[in-house]
Amino acid sequence: MYNYFAIFTRMKTLFSFFNENLTEAGCDEAGRGCLSGPVVAAAVILPRDFQHEWLNDSKQVTEAKRKLLRPIIEEKAIAWGVGMVDEKEIDQINILKASFLAMHRAIDQLLIRPELLLIDGNRFTPYPSIAHECIIKGDSKYLSIAAASILAKTYRDEYMEKLHEEFPLYGWDVNKGYPTKKHRDAIREQGPCKYHRMSFTLLPQE
Repeated sequence: MYNYFAIFTRMKTLFSFFNENLTEAGCDEAGRGCLSGPVVAAAVILPRDFQHEWLNDSKQVTEAKRKLLRPIIEEKAIAWGVGMVDEKEIDQINILKASFLAMHRAIDQLLIRPELLLIDGNRFTPYPSIAHECIIKGDSKYLSIAAASILAKTYRDEYMEKLHEEFPLYGWDVNKGYPTKKHRDAIREQGPCKYHRMSFTLLPQE
């Protein structure tokens, strides 16, 4: 007997637009919960007819497929941009403001100015003269936000892999700066390095 629910789930597609009359850019970030490195955001304007069976929230896509999706998105997108806020800026302004700033920097890179920004999440600092809609779990609902999540994640992962070459003991090639046991054990044994976010709780309170 066929599992029709499973088949429907696999066939489920993300929305192509929020407002069919406006040029929309999806925006998302990666690295907000990390202990080290930057927060990276992307903004993507996709053609209305763009579809790809793998495209989804980056957390739901394997690393191998994310790497394959990135050049496809960059080639097919009408416009795309990536912005970054490093750990020093994060410590100065806090991670929430840094996430919004990274999105603003990504939007700054767009060669075409969108009329509407689709923001993953429930809050955003307005970008000058462009309307926005905050969409909770938007990266699993709208193609443009999902595409932004793929770019943000792959660019940040690549950056953390380069930092790993300088500080290999933290395992950033695998954990990408997230608070895994290995990462925190290395901080406990060796202390933090210049790429750690000192405003974060690097080790659990004992």
